[in-house]
Amino acid sequence: MKVIIIFALASCVAVAWAKPQGTYTDKWDQINIDEILESQRLLKGYVDCLVDRGRCTSDAKALKETLPDALEHDCKKCTEKQKTGADKVIRHLVNRRPDLWKELSAKYDPKNIYQQRYKDKIDSVKQA
Repeated sequence: MKVIIIFALASCVAVAWAKPQGTYTDKWDQINIDEILESQRLLKGYVDCLVDRGRCTSDAKALKETLPDALEHDCKKCTEKQKTGADKVIRHLVNRRPDLWKELSAKYDPKNIYQQRYKDKIDSVKQA
């Protein structure tokens, strides 16, 4: 589900404003995604922002604004670094934090559209 891929990006690679070249800003590409995923506090902060349950940092707010577009358009405006980060976040959420994955899916994909669209990608990151 690219929603969460982008969420993951949001977790660290929050992207909000398009650059003239047609990609999202790379302003947050240097964020340490691993640090966010390993920290309950940081990860919870991003999720709380994304699901309208808590305050948003500037990068989480940017992610929240960009996520719907990225999901709808298969992350076409994402930089390579953002795509890699999104994949890492999805893998982490699907395998280690399914509770957060469900919560984000309910918010950003209530009709299960993206879960179906990105089914192969999601299934490919699941650990047996």
